[in-house]
Amino acid sequence: MEEPEQGFAAGRHTCRPGILPGPTRVSSPQDDTWNWCVYLGHTMVLQPSERHYGDWNHRRLGPWCSPTGSPAPLSCETGCGEGSWILVCRLLVPTQVSLLSMEEDIDTRKINNSFLRDHSYATEADIISTVEFNHTGELLATGDKGGRVVIFQREQESKNQVHRRGEYNVYSTFQSHEPEFDYLKSLEIEEKINKIRWLPQQNAAYFLLSTNDKTVKLWKVSERDKRPEGYNLKDEEGRLRDPATITTLRVPVLRPMDLMVEATPRRVFANAHTYHINSISVNSDYETYMSADDLRINLWNFEITNQSFNIVDIKPANMEELTEVITAAEFHPHHCNTFVYSSSKGTIRLCDMRASALCDRHTKFFEEPEDPSNRSFFSEIISSISDVKFSHSGRYIMTRDYLTVKVWDLNMENRPIETYQVHDYLRSKLCSLYENDCIFDKFECVWNGSDSVIMTGSYNNFFRMFDRNTKRDVTLEASRENSKPRAILKPRKVCVGGKRRKDEISVDSLDFSKKILHTAWHPSENIIAVAATNNLYIFQDKVN
Repeated sequence: MEEPEQGFAAGRHTCRPGILPGPTRVSSPQDDTWNWCVYLGHTMVLQPSERHYGDWNHRRLGPWCSPTGSPAPLSCETGCGEGSWILVCRLLVPTQVSLLSMEEDIDTRKINNSFLRDHSYATEADIISTVEFNHTGELLATGDKGGRVVIFQREQESKNQVHRRGEYNVYSTFQSHEPEFDYLKSLEIEEKINKIRWLPQQNAAYFLLSTNDKTVKLWKVSERDKRPEGYNLKDEEGRLRDPATITTLRVPVLRPMDLMVEATPRRVFANAHTYHINSISVNSDYETYMSADDLRINLWNFEITNQSFNIVDIKPANMEELTEVITAAEFHPHHCNTFVYSSSKGTIRLCDMRASALCDRHTKFFEEPEDPSNRSFFSEIISSISDVKFSHSGRYIMTRDYLTVKVWDLNMENRPIETYQVHDYLRSKLCSLYENDCIFDKFECVWNGSDSVIMTGSYNNFFRMFDRNTKRDVTLEASRENSKPRAILKPRKVCVGGKRRKDEISVDSLDFSKKILHTAWHPSENIIAVAATNNLYIFQDKVN
């Protein structure tokens, strides 16, 4: 990889563990079992118990115990996994980083908890907009509407603390995108991170792609624990020395230093999209990737930033004839020539780049015929596909529209082989959902590592899991109020009408401002990440 282009040298971000803005571990003087992690205003609370400081309820959420072995199937009683799902951590993004204050003491560090705020007071910039595990599951990256990327690293298992194997701690935090303004079009470009995609690790460094509405950036995240010393032309402070004063030749040496994690922009892919980018996907050849906006899909080479190749263009000559837009796109996990993209009409197109350079003509077209009896004013809106994902095997495609998740076989185009109702009880509420714009929410969906379970989000901080083998499903809630430390998550049920049971919630009581749009599943274990506003919940399958 070549050095970052001129103008981006100032974009280097460093994170030094133990020193703000890096992660800082703090032991409370009142109870030495407390373990905090503070990083740029993010707070992680570990180890079980409960305590009240003022008006803030701090809950210590227990050691993280990761499951072992392959992902387990759904269980009838507990929902998913051989055991049950438990909350292992809630990561909070406070509204004011400047309110963080720390005091040094002789033996311990104290933290002023006044900066903590409830998630309902989160600013727009604090809202998490994407979540993504890397290929091994050792790293978890989140992006927010403020253009920030926070990377968590999984703790390694030790002989003395086996339970810490499942613990994720902050690894690096950096500002990926800044707000911009297009003066030619009088258009403000938000810094919000739309997508993050990891590249497979090839060396000691990690690489990831992040994108906002217009610009994709390739970031290198690396560690440095040594520094060079003994330059001939520079003094110890880095200033140039007078050559006349140099009388001896020194050989520079590497000296140990505190571990530093650096995030450096290695490539910036800009000025290629007229419309907002909604998807990026890394090809299986790991040399190219594609970025998709509302009307076009571009193919990029990682080494070339000043040009891309347009492979899909559905923009009509007359924009008044526009009938659909691209909503999501993804490469096949094994075949570098194949990709799929979805549209706002509820259709999926499979394209083969071997057939034509410009893939306006699809190879396969997936569409389910509409039932005339279910036709309504909202039919076109709720049929729009918000996410499309290939299975890990590459045999199936999963799509998410407003009310359902569908699984398609690549060999059958006329209808999906599986359809799962996510929140069909909202069908009678479509009018009110249209008035408050919730009907336009874009929910994502994910597979588990063995493609046997799928997960997607809903309202009221509910998220749904569906077992493809047993056809069982479960509704769980990511909520600080309803999640006691180390407690098993209880399945939730929504009552549509009639008499409501004690453990049910009425459909009229659902909070549509609390929604699970972004989720991620560990590639090989039953560990899931669920983003709810400015909170990131980590759940795991409880192992007996």
